[in-house]
Amino acid sequence: MTRSITLRPWQKDALDRLGATTRPNFLAVATPGAGKTTFALTAACQNLAANPRRRLVVVVPTQHLKVQWASAAAGFGLHLDPVWTAADGRLPSDMHGVITTYQQVATSAPVLRGLASDAFVIFDEIHHAADDRAWGDGVRHAFEPAAQRLSLSGTPFRSDTQAIPFIEYHLDEARPDYSYGYREALADGGVVRPVYFPRINGHMEWMGPDGSLHSHSFEDALDATRASQRLRAALSLEGEWLPAVLAQAHQRLGDVRAEHPNAGGLVIAMDQAHARGIAALLERRHGVPVTIATSDDPAASSHIARFAAGTDPWIVAVRMISEGVDIPRLRVGVFATNTSTELFFRQAVGRLVRWTKGLRNQDAYLYIPDDSRLERKANEIAVERNHSLAKVAKPEGDGEGFADALDLLDDRDASANQGDDPQLSLFSVISAVAVGAPRVGQPTLGFTGDGEANDDDEALTITLAPLPPPGGDRSVPGGDSGATLTTTRREHKQHLRNANNDRVKAIARITGWSHAQVNGELNRLTGLQKVTEATVGQLETRLRHAGRWLSRL
Repeated sequence: MTRSITLRPWQKDALDRLGATTRPNFLAVATPGAGKTTFALTAACQNLAANPRRRLVVVVPTQHLKVQWASAAAGFGLHLDPVWTAADGRLPSDMHGVITTYQQVATSAPVLRGLASDAFVIFDEIHHAADDRAWGDGVRHAFEPAAQRLSLSGTPFRSDTQAIPFIEYHLDEARPDYSYGYREALADGGVVRPVYFPRINGHMEWMGPDGSLHSHSFEDALDATRASQRLRAALSLEGEWLPAVLAQAHQRLGDVRAEHPNAGGLVIAMDQAHARGIAALLERRHGVPVTIATSDDPAASSHIARFAAGTDPWIVAVRMISEGVDIPRLRVGVFATNTSTELFFRQAVGRLVRWTKGLRNQDAYLYIPDDSRLERKANEIAVERNHSLAKVAKPEGDGEGFADALDLLDDRDASANQGDDPQLSLFSVISAVAVGAPRVGQPTLGFTGDGEANDDDEALTITLAPLPPPGGDRSVPGGDSGATLTTTRREHKQHLRNANNDRVKAIARITGWSHAQVNGELNRLTGLQKVTEATVGQLETRLRHAGRWLSRL
């Protein structure tokens, strides 16, 4: 089936540049919310259409992003398995490829190497390949035989230990083949939102791990260890600084929801216990439902998806929504974590910038402690924002050339808790109180574009060539069999496998056979080695065999 896709100008420009390259590696750095997924999947469609037997492999940082990418790919007619494992055997012939994580690559590199041979590979947020040496080694081994490797990042990055595979460096800095920064996106209009940073001062008292007493505000200059302890004291649920900041953020969200009724807020917490405490505080003091998304919860992805599609005001997360997760209705955030690296902070800001078509005055707000480290990072983004907004407000400009790509950022900042005393358990908060009104830096410059000009006048529509059957297998339908607008092919297969399992249980109960014996016989009748290798058609055939078997009993 022929498909048309509407691209933003930067996406078309990047696509043309990718198509013109003769090298197997391409790095695209684009600000969060700009549409990296659409760009990458369009590139994948073009590549697979030109190479009918080629597979597609997508590598992402988290389990939730596997589901998000599978759903987005289905909209392009690409059928990707987000729950594939090395134990599943051959990839079913009605799937175009798989989605895996960097962590999974480290443990399954030999199997993935076979799957990735001559494949088109997409690395989402490629800087994660440097999170662990085994991850980088696994990426290099697994995807060395790929035909083309498209690396994506929402944040410019550098290498401080070992270079990331398939990335070109100039000194320590990654050198993108295409860059599209936050300033450029703001200037284009209708791509990202301007973000403002209310900074909240406070006075904190705490007892250090060595038993010493401390009393400081965020205005006091402290060494790295004491500054980290001060931040932990402010973020503690035992004090009143964090509840006061949450109250201000909740009030701001209420104001935003007057014009954007389903607008949501995000609190980024330190750890799982902290997240649950913040959720309980919001529910108790403000009487609102709160969604929690933590990595220890196997249902976290479904919680995030339900929040994204719903109208509840708040979600509290630990890293789960720090990167890549698409929830355009997020307009207010609270940075309540002691992780203060440049990369993590930019990723947090990226959760609030995604544009919602048809709304005006889409300012977003990230409440932060008035800590000098966070203030510096916020000011860097604010400079980009205000330069761009000034450009929009005064079209003649002043020749500053803000459309240049962002300078690559140094991610060597220590985590805010680095340098704490090993006896951290002896650390205790005595009090933490918010002081003064929030400081937001430079005032809003009146950017009120609704994005229509970008969407209607500058957007470009291209027609994608029809996708070949997955793997070039002409015996497999090339269309969307087994998928709907709301169900991916993998989800449809899971429904069929559940139905098969129900009939296997019924047959085993009546006949006295073991489940393994019943499954083995149904596989024989269907011509399968493993159910995990079955196509939709084979699962339907297997289900019919099971139904006929039951009818004879």
